[in-house]
Amino acid sequence: MKIDIRAAGSADISQIADFNRRLAAESEGTDLDEVKITAGVAAAIEDASKGRYWLAEVDGEVVGQIMVTYEWSDWRNATIWWIQSVYVVPACRRRGVFSTLYRSVEAAAKASGDACGLRLYVEKDNTHAQATYRALGMHGGTYLVMESMF
Repeated sequence: MKIDIRAAGSADISQIADFNRRLAAESEGTDLDEVKITAGVAAAIEDASKGRYWLAEVDGEVVGQIMVTYEWSDWRNATIWWIQSVYVVPACRRRGVFSTLYRSVEAAAKASGDACGLRLYVEKDNTHAQATYRALGMHGGTYLVMESMF
């Protein structure tokens, strides 16, 4: 299976929003508001400082996505790229789509001249995803993520 990776553009907003809705339903049992998620995706597409999406295609069909947001690290004087909004259609899972997306983002981060690493959140109980991330060279960090959402 040949997997092509490309940057997302404005024509991809509805596809990305749909994938994000599927991701939220599957991973958290959450039904995202279609209007709000579509506007959120559009905001990132229109302003790369908010985030960037890459899409995986097989035979011209979008089968996966990855998004990166940025965190400035004063300790490192560089930017940490946070991976999020990862989704691969069920029929294409375990076929290299995510690893191809990940390697593409990793290469872009290294080539940027400003990035010092990649991070992502993973559910504590999602051992399958954790194994995938370890296989790509990621490891458990030393931080526990805490939050206060409004």
